[in-house]
Amino acid sequence: MRKQSRQGTPSQPSPSQPSQPSGAVQSVERSLELLELMADAAGEVTLSELASSSGLPAPTIHRLLRTLIAGGYVRQEESRKYALGPRLIRLGESASRLLGSWARPCLDELMHATGETANLALLDGDKAVYVAQVPSRHAMRMFTEVGRRVELYCTGVGKALLAQMPDDRATALLKRADLQPRTPRTLTDHAALLTQLDTIRDQGYAVDDGEQEVGVRCVAVTVPDTPIATALSISGPAARITDEVVAHVAPELQQAAARLSAELRS
Repeated sequence: MRKQSRQGTPSQPSPSQPSQPSGAVQSVERSLELLELMADAAGEVTLSELASSSGLPAPTIHRLLRTLIAGGYVRQEESRKYALGPRLIRLGESASRLLGSWARPCLDELMHATGETANLALLDGDKAVYVAQVPSRHAMRMFTEVGRRVELYCTGVGKALLAQMPDDRATALLKRADLQPRTPRTLTDHAALLTQLDTIRDQGYAVDDGEQEVGVRCVAVTVPDTPIATALSISGPAARITDEVVAHVAPELQQAAARLSAELRS
């Protein structure tokens, strides 16, 4: 007696056992992780450092890096270190412009609430870069060119960004910085700057008290839960941004940062 053959039906993944990502998706995820790790290391890193940070086998990392190098997203230096590649510049510039557009309504509200110029800045390697601004309506006001890169140790946005980092990373960035006095008020002592970062963490905002430009005061906060370290600030003449004004605008900045964070996550 012949057994009747039965045509099997494709097995479906059990609801309790979600399907694993495909090899292609996993490669994309790992490649993006490597780029993030390189960015965290100021854009340049060795293969062994990537292996230690990612937990991936060196042959896997090497294979992924070859693909990224071929696309221009990574380059290998003469030192044999791997660095972020030039093709990322165009992507970053486009993303920065979009972020500036998304943030503009928030900056506009902040300018009207405080009366001062509102700024948005991102961490860019060892510096901060301004990506959006809404100028004050006062005749005397502060202008910062969008795209301008500034030092972290002597600016409100820079110190706010440093304060949200772990101590070891903030210390490493300060050690790499050329701590030159921009004005008589600029702090150039590592220990004093680290103490100031503790104060910024405690109070929830940073103040540039004429440390970048004489007569200019800036109050800044970080935007929580963003993919890249981001800061909001208001800036204006020191004669107008008194200590009493700082106490008033700091909560406005914190509320604006929370709104922007929520909008970017939605």
